[in-house]
Amino acid sequence: MADTIITNTPGSADGSGTAGLVMVIILIAAVLIGGTFVYKKGYFRANEGSTTNINVTIPDPITPTPAPSN
Repeated sequence: MADTIITNTPGSADGSGTAGLVMVIILIAAVLIGGTFVYKKGYFRANEGSTTNINVTIPDPITPTPAPSN
């Protein structure tokens, strides 16, 4: 009777980690470039040419207290 020997060698998974790393680097670069573009367009800055004037009247905190009545 003959013995059968089966030898399985696992497949190479060398590229899977590298592909994931490349995708993460590309994603980070896309977020940085997109954020820079949006910031340069002025979406996160106040309108520098605005003529809005907001005036607030605050009561004077140093007022004489009324004299007590007897």
